[in-house]
Amino acid sequence: MKNLLDSIINALDSGQPVALVGVIASSGSTPRGAGALMAVFADGRTAGTIGGGAVEYEAAGQAMKLFDTKESRIASYSLSRNDVADLGMICGGDVTVFYEYLDFEDSRCRDLYSYARSALDRNDNAWLVRRFEGGMPVETAVYDSGGLRFASATTEEDVKQFFGSAPILTGGEVQYYVEPLVRAGRVFVFGGGHVAQELVPALARVGFSVVVYEDREEFAKKELFPDAADVILHDFGKIYEKVALSSADYVVIMTRGHQKDFEVLDQTLRTPARYVGCIGSSKKLAATKQRLADASVPESAFENLYCPIGLQIKAETPAEIAVSVAAEMILFRAEHN
Repeated sequence: MKNLLDSIINALDSGQPVALVGVIASSGSTPRGAGALMAVFADGRTAGTIGGGAVEYEAAGQAMKLFDTKESRIASYSLSRNDVADLGMICGGDVTVFYEYLDFEDSRCRDLYSYARSALDRNDNAWLVRRFEGGMPVETAVYDSGGLRFASATTEEDVKQFFGSAPILTGGEVQYYVEPLVRAGRVFVFGGGHVAQELVPALARVGFSVVVYEDREEFAKKELFPDAADVILHDFGKIYEKVALSSADYVVIMTRGHQKDFEVLDQTLRTPARYVGCIGSSKKLAATKQRLADASVPESAFENLYCPIGLQIKAETPAEIAVSVAAEMILFRAEHN
């Protein structure tokens, strides 16, 4: 999303219009569901994707027409079994998309997407709100802790019930499409070793904001973690001096040894963090839980502990372990939002 919004803002700043295409409803086995976005530029370039295949090819062609008509609209597509086979696709189904013309001369439009981009760098829940009347997109707004921004026809009362963890398209003559833009909460990765170096970019690519915490200077370098929101160099035994964990935050523990893992677990399990994962074996878990119990960590704290961390896919290499951990966290986020 960051790259997509950067591309949109750069085009508008350089005096180029943008045609934005977004999926707002889908059924069956379409390649991408609601929330998928693609920007089409006047020279034919694109950024983002709505899934590829027939729908994206058709949508890109239709989007190019907006540079002449400047008319935003909604369209629906249905892929039959023959369409799917002819195109060599494995996905079929129905999909509804909107086409929005973004005018570089419209300062409100540029400000809105710039604000949406800046929201991605804040640890604050935010949603995109689109209003449709008579099947036509008429207004886009942003909602966050500061309220509803860039709206004129839409009020908070109209849409406040739709601010959830999944995109939603309402019914009626006036329709609203409300899509989560940012979900509050950060992932604190304790340890900057080889697995962490594979995990951080994997988590960042699927929308997690990641902070790396290390006590070794050589492993707490920003250049090792260009996708991290922050890198902290500090004592593992005193994380409270640098970190305040909330109920929206995730913890991943993969330090260089059992003792450091224990120190971090002893502190993080006493916080409201929603997910605490620790690398290691089942045998290590049993021994660590006993030590934590002896240290007066309450039994209820272990309900949020995932150890061994990651889905069981027989991962061995750092990259494979990173995939298993990222997959488990994606699943957790989907099931608990």
